[in-house]
Amino acid sequence: MDADAGSTSPPAERGDPGLTPEEDARARAEFAALHGPALRASGVPERYWGRLLHKLEHEVFDAGEMFGIMQVQEVEEESEGEEAREARKKPPNPGGELCYKVIVTSENGLQAADSNSIFLIDHAWTCRVERARQQLQQVPGLLHRMANLMGIEFHGELPSAEAEDLVLEEMWRFNQTYQLAHGTAEEKGPVWYIMDEFGSRIQHSDTPSFATAPFFYVRQQVAYTLLWPLRDLDTGEEVTRDFAYGEADPLIRKCMLLPWVPADLLDVSSSTPQPPDEHYQAILEENKEKLPLAISPVAYPRDHVFKVYTDIQQVLSHLTHPRFTFTQSEADADILYNFSHFKDYRKLSQERPRVLLNQFPCESLLTVKDCLASVARRAGGPEGPAWLPRTFNLRTELPQFVSYFQQRERRGQDNHWICKPWNLARSLDTHITRNLHSIIRHRESTPKVVSKYIESPVLFLREDVGPVKFDVRYVVLLRSVKPLRLFVYDVFWLRFSNRPFALDDLDDYEKHFTVMNYDPEVVLKQVHYDEFIPAFEKQYPEFPWRGVQAEIFQAFKELFQVACAKPPPLGLCDYPSSRAVYAIDLMLKWDNRPDGKRMMQPQILEVNFNPDCERACRYHPSFFNDIFSTLYLDEPSHCHVTRLV
Repeated sequence: MDADAGSTSPPAERGDPGLTPEEDARARAEFAALHGPALRASGVPERYWGRLLHKLEHEVFDAGEMFGIMQVQEVEEESEGEEAREARKKPPNPGGELCYKVIVTSENGLQAADSNSIFLIDHAWTCRVERARQQLQQVPGLLHRMANLMGIEFHGELPSAEAEDLVLEEMWRFNQTYQLAHGTAEEKGPVWYIMDEFGSRIQHSDTPSFATAPFFYVRQQVAYTLLWPLRDLDTGEEVTRDFAYGEADPLIRKCMLLPWVPADLLDVSSSTPQPPDEHYQAILEENKEKLPLAISPVAYPRDHVFKVYTDIQQVLSHLTHPRFTFTQSEADADILYNFSHFKDYRKLSQERPRVLLNQFPCESLLTVKDCLASVARRAGGPEGPAWLPRTFNLRTELPQFVSYFQQRERRGQDNHWICKPWNLARSLDTHITRNLHSIIRHRESTPKVVSKYIESPVLFLREDVGPVKFDVRYVVLLRSVKPLRLFVYDVFWLRFSNRPFALDDLDDYEKHFTVMNYDPEVVLKQVHYDEFIPAFEKQYPEFPWRGVQAEIFQAFKELFQVACAKPPPLGLCDYPSSRAVYAIDLMLKWDNRPDGKRMMQPQILEVNFNPDCERACRYHPSFFNDIFSTLYLDEPSHCHVTRLV
């Protein structure tokens, strides 16, 4: 064993000589007011807060005075069983053959009651996943440092694609994550970081001696990891932490520890049956929705002019039908057409049952991705219907997913997956990977689903680029739940990738994604639907669009039939005053019919509430007149809509 105690700092003083006791007390009170909630949530004992403030303010990194890094040569015991030898093939520090441990080197050991027993760990690399490769290429010395930290052999001065790939694969054994509470949707996405060499050498234990937690110090706008003991330690004892901290379920822990401790979950069923009724009740409570009382359907005179209250500029600018007028008073409105989700349907049903809405109680069953998957399974059993990619909720179905992944791996089947947040659009925080460790670790950031990535998409030949992925957006109008009355707008919208499709370069956004309209630096290819159809049929003469669209519409019908078949909160609520507009995004993939013939199988990707209708309004000025006539006047006959149910 070799010991390297690391660099040392001068002993930290037990108070700040630059502050009076009153000033010191005030500083501690301000620190506690600003950071106390985060520290409590992380379980940091209050006895450490004062010294933590001092160390943050003066950038005191004194771990070197208490700890050392030991390099351990693993020796295989002859008496070990096969499973233990197999586990040793993948040491805790991947990539190389060396194993490291952190031990207490202080002659007096370490006392948990000592207010100074909290330590700052610096971060060696902080990134958003989508920018990781770019940083490895552009930040001087970063690739070398990460390769050394991860035990990856690295040759040459310039970054090589092979070295980048290895670091990007191994990083999931070292990554930690936090989120910022404020900012745009992009800024609030998960931040991933790797602790410095000291922090990254701390190994896992089911009975850890220390705890760690990320901490963002607002005053300096810097993130650190905090390290503090869970008990007293003697000289020579190992510093460990629980890599599956907070998880008690043995099977879930086994899954969470897979990046470090190999395990076979092939005997776990990969079937994902319907969640219990309590699951949906919990969603209702989490959304703070109050279901309405039963009311009679509202009947307005045939010549009634509806007062519309809305905060959606596209409606204000493009709704010109003479039977609708706008009001700035919510209390006077006949129709509430709001951008945000309505919550208290009970109060509305009691006090203003005649007020019509642009949303349904419990519609998150369609618009939130984990709910969409579980509801859709009602149409296709535990495996799900043919029109939905196989999807797992990483919070509640992790063992089933790991088992399914390992089964596919054993059979040599394609194992590309796409990891998505439950409730974000625009491809934010969405990642494509075939790295099981990456998917397992993504579970620690925001709530996510993982769906089978479409490895055989139907492509569209762009003359300027080549064959690219594309997706299709349809707008559907839900007039009522019981009876189910569903329409689809006759115009659909298309989005295209900017680079030819291939199952490589998985972090190349413009190859694998189609949402290009939110980045001014990116080319946005637009093709109108009536140009697309003849071009598509020219490329695929055996597949007239009418037939493809019939399959798409059948998928929509099946989805809404199962979503409306059960009472709330298991299904959409039958509230007679509700109406809604949804956008359904889908792709087409190649599949085989039972007779062996190739077919284009629709794959529903997501359902969006209150979609952005900017393109619809620009090219079809009557769009909102058609929407309002269909939903609120019950006059679809002269509108650009087709009735599905």
